[in-house]
Amino acid sequence: MAKLYFKFGAMGSSKTAQALMTKFNYEEKGKHVLLIKPATDDRDDSRDADGSVRTMVRSRIGLSAEALAVDGDEDIRSLFQRRHALSPLDVLICDECQFLTPAQVDQMKDLADLDDVPVLCFGLRADFQTKLFPGSKRLFEIADSITEIKSVCRCGRKAVVNARFDDSGVILVEGDQICIGGNDRYEGMCYKCYRALIRDRGRKIIH
Repeated sequence: MAKLYFKFGAMGSSKTAQALMTKFNYEEKGKHVLLIKPATDDRDDSRDADGSVRTMVRSRIGLSAEALAVDGDEDIRSLFQRRHALSPLDVLICDECQFLTPAQVDQMKDLADLDDVPVLCFGLRADFQTKLFPGSKRLFEIADSITEIKSVCRCGRKAVVNARFDDSGVILVEGDQICIGGNDRYEGMCYKCYRALIRDRGRKIIH
């Protein structure tokens, strides 16, 4: 029986690299993988000569692969079924799954349970205010397997918080939940260091 997997970690924990390596491992065994990511995260997208947008999943260590962007109103199970009808597919992998809607997580659970398709989701647990993303919350509620991809804070403790910084390197405590960015905007930190920076918000951090 196929399962819905949720693999989460803080910023900089190589979640995307692991998603791409998982894709490679399946394909090396002759399996066909549909790689998707929410259209919300368009930072690595590029535009072809004809003006069409190419959606990419790209890791900080240089691994990359073309993916299918999904909007918030897309039914992921139906999408997979349509693609499977055109060309056989065996596995669904989703990067940046925290941006999915709870309904889309339910659709992926149905894909695993009813269609016997392994579904692997990689993403963040919580935002810069330590609050769960709706997609991640639903994955914690119904995923069959939940695994933490661990990384470390500068101090050596485990990174659990995704701290957000302004252009001057000062930690932010207010703002929209979604603000797309990478190492230029976020850093995975332990909760102790995160709280220390908030208590002394004039102190900058060098990225």
